[in-house]
Amino acid sequence: MSDQHFNPDNTDLDRLHGAVKREKADLPPGSEPAPMWVMFLGFIAAVLAGGQMGSFSGYGLESVPTYGAIQDPRSGGGPQVQLSPFELAMKKGETAYGTCNGCHQATGLGTPGAFPPLAGSDWATGGTERLIRVVLHGLSGQITVSGKPFTAPAPMPGWGATMTDDDIANALTYVRNSWGNKASMVTPDMVAKVRGTEKARSAAWTQAELEPYSKKDVAGDAPPAQ
Repeated sequence: MSDQHFNPDNTDLDRLHGAVKREKADLPPGSEPAPMWVMFLGFIAAVLAGGQMGSFSGYGLESVPTYGAIQDPRSGGGPQVQLSPFELAMKKGETAYGTCNGCHQATGLGTPGAFPPLAGSDWATGGTERLIRVVLHGLSGQITVSGKPFTAPAPMPGWGATMTDDDIANALTYVRNSWGNKASMVTPDMVAKVRGTEKARSAAWTQAELEPYSKKDVAGDAPPAQ
């Protein structure tokens, strides 16, 4: 009997290798994949735990806390900041004074020779009646402020048509109590009285016309400046 050799062809080898690759390797005990339902429950537990931790840190299910406000327990948690009439007037007056920044500057120092300073000014801290008239109708010509002459390149415009009584009162209270100035408050009622008295006037005032009011205050009650 002649010797016969087994020579599998390439097709048989490919089939054999493919079968081996399809076989799953035996896994050590305890390393089998977890069932899908176990993985799902684990995911839900992780989400709930993250939300609970977030409620303590302020970045989870709860809202981010508000900073910089004083809360009154009686208000149900809403921010409550109680300002005195003077504090409120100063806060609003700082904004209203933005109309004056261009000439008198944010520092209240003005421009030498042209726009007079409000800081340390006898006009700013003098009679409220003169000051209200200036803001309502404007000012023209050369004026003397704290002993120094000033001639503006153009008359100061009046703001009575564009600013309310509240705006003017707050702005003047701010001017009279900023940059080292200390003087009484100006109230909206005071502005309204002067506006009513001079409702027929449209021309800017001169220093000579305002001299009788230089030390005169408009009658009316006002909270004390602090």
